[in-house]
Amino acid sequence: MSQRRTLTNAGLRSDISYVKGIHNLKVGATYEQTFLDEKDPFGIVDPTLNAPCLDANGAPVFVGNPGLNDPGNCAGASSTNPALYPTPFVANPGFNSLLGCYDLTRPTPSSNDPCPPGTTASGLYTFNGHTDVKELALYIQDTVTKGNWALNLGLRGDFYNGLTTHREAEPRLGVAYNIKRTNTVLRVSYARTLESPFNENLVLSSIGCSNAVVNPLLLCSSPVSNPLSPGWRNEFHAGIQQAFGRYLVFSGEYIWKYTHNGYDFSVLGATPITFPVEWNNSKIPGYAGRVSVPNLHGFSALMVFSSVAARFFTPQIGGAGSVPAAVGPFRIDHDEKFNMTAHVQYQPWKVGPWLGFNWRYDSGLVAGPAPCAGGNCANGPAGTDTVVDTSGLSADQEVAAGLFCGSVRPSLPTPGNPVGVPLSSGLGTNLCPASQYGSSLLQIPAPGTENDDHNPPRIAPRHLFDVSVGDDNLFKGNHYKWSLTLTAVNVTNKLALYNFLSTFSGTHYVTPRSLTAQLGFHF
Repeated sequence: MSQRRTLTNAGLRSDISYVKGIHNLKVGATYEQTFLDEKDPFGIVDPTLNAPCLDANGAPVFVGNPGLNDPGNCAGASSTNPALYPTPFVANPGFNSLLGCYDLTRPTPSSNDPCPPGTTASGLYTFNGHTDVKELALYIQDTVTKGNWALNLGLRGDFYNGLTTHREAEPRLGVAYNIKRTNTVLRVSYARTLESPFNENLVLSSIGCSNAVVNPLLLCSSPVSNPLSPGWRNEFHAGIQQAFGRYLVFSGEYIWKYTHNGYDFSVLGATPITFPVEWNNSKIPGYAGRVSVPNLHGFSALMVFSSVAARFFTPQIGGAGSVPAAVGPFRIDHDEKFNMTAHVQYQPWKVGPWLGFNWRYDSGLVAGPAPCAGGNCANGPAGTDTVVDTSGLSADQEVAAGLFCGSVRPSLPTPGNPVGVPLSSGLGTNLCPASQYGSSLLQIPAPGTENDDHNPPRIAPRHLFDVSVGDDNLFKGNHYKWSLTLTAVNVTNKLALYNFLSTFSGTHYVTPRSLTAQLGFHF
């Protein structure tokens, strides 16, 4: 597969401001037009995805017999590997003859396949999509300052015209009060906003299910296209800023985001092609805080921390139907209970070297499809909660997740074993008793306790430490200055995941221990 997409933006913006007395008024308009072109060629490379024949055990037959191009060739065909594919072969009732034209594991499509005229060999199918997205916004806002009060009032109107149309009136209100006697600022705000769909492969997601070739690859439940339409969000903020003399400043706020038509990303098969999907609604509450110590005798410190819950609710109401059905609310991989970064720096002299230390803690994002036992991910034989089935992951994905079954660990593919060595136990390949199953890199719920909303698999918690030393003026110059900074990132060389099988960004590890030197010349 490949992608050749273009996204071109053009637009106009105009506003006028008027200031008088306690009022600071602004009126404006914005018009944007986005030209989307999508050209996605792809072909099938998994011979079992659309195999014309099933063996005696009902399993898809790999291509190996050149006569197996059509379900009509199955009866009486001989097996090239009777131990793996026992006969008799029977026609696969789920065979899609149109997909046979684009199955690269079958070099010659069957004469019965409804291929384009003149097709003599299997090749790539190209999905072509185009649309123009037009957005017009009109707004008026006023900032009012009176004594210790600050008031922000606004009204915005959005007009969206893409594959669907939507109109939304968006009031906004913010209030802040400064208690000067105690160095305290209190603030609250509300905003209603239009949430327009993501533009990445918007056309593919919106009309792909009505395409006869793309429909079965996206696992669409029907041939009816389901274009994504804009959503709307009610967002609330409540915050406080407090100064404790000149030694400490705290700022924090709590945030509520309630969205109707909440957007997420899905992926086309095992490819890097991602596209937006739309759920009924989402709820994203969270908090953020900041504590800082101004420079005090060469010592300064800063800590920022946050938490966010990213809960989405079924059913899916827009986009291609390739997302597995979920029961009730579920959390996407932006969700994390707590993260914190603290930085401490000390410079004993006004001019001279300084030393810095950084500490980062993450409680762990929600992980991708990590196998577990019981709960919403019950996947053991006969529905048992005592056995974990990891067959949904490849051997290298099992390695990336740090999975183990007792003392047995999977191994990566090699030239002699291109599929790798998957997890195994006395129960068989990819099966492990729940009592022996675990991960060194993921936090997997105990057997029977997994819940997509309240207890999903997560990345294991981690602590990372960085150290730096530097001098901002090596040679004590006035007009020209040289600086030098030496930094050690992840000094303990911690092996940890950042995310695992994320729909949008895949799997990433944190940066290993790295040493850097930076020399600067300032003029």
